[in-house]
Amino acid sequence: MTIQAINVRNQFRGTVKEIIRGDVVSEVDVETPWGIVTSVITTRSVDELALAPGSDVVALVKSTEVSIAKL
Repeated sequence: MTIQAINVRNQFRGTVKEIIRGDVVSEVDVETPWGIVTSVITTRSVDELALAPGSDVVALVKSTEVSIAKL
């Protein structure tokens, strides 16, 4: 999958530093040049995106929500 366009202004490119897996949701810490951004996403999404420490991602921040896109 390739992201063609997305309408989110606050995008932070970074690397997954740590994943704390839960049964239903997981915490994903993304290290960016501006600091750590943490996202809570479903564990299913972690698996489907094949996220692991070292994965290059973009953290997409909208208000209090942080989404993750794998690069």
